[in-house]
Amino acid sequence: MPTIGWFEILLVVAVAIIVIGPKDFPFMLKKVGSWIGTTKRYISNIQSEVADLDISSNEIEKPVEEKKDNDKT
Repeated sequence: MPTIGWFEILLVVAVAIIVIGPKDFPFMLKKVGSWIGTTKRYISNIQSEVADLDISSNEIEKPVEEKKDNDKT
């Protein structure tokens, strides 16, 4: 998997400053940072919900397995 180095980041920033303009560049950085933060919170929320589902499904399976073990004896 290719990695992004400092030179590539510098190149993207330079092109962004040229295209967007130096006056609007800080505003765009703030906006992109906000989008990244929102996306991270959304993904974190989904991960916690999946973990909660996994925990609750394990709690449901335990009594069923215990009942199966009791029926065998």
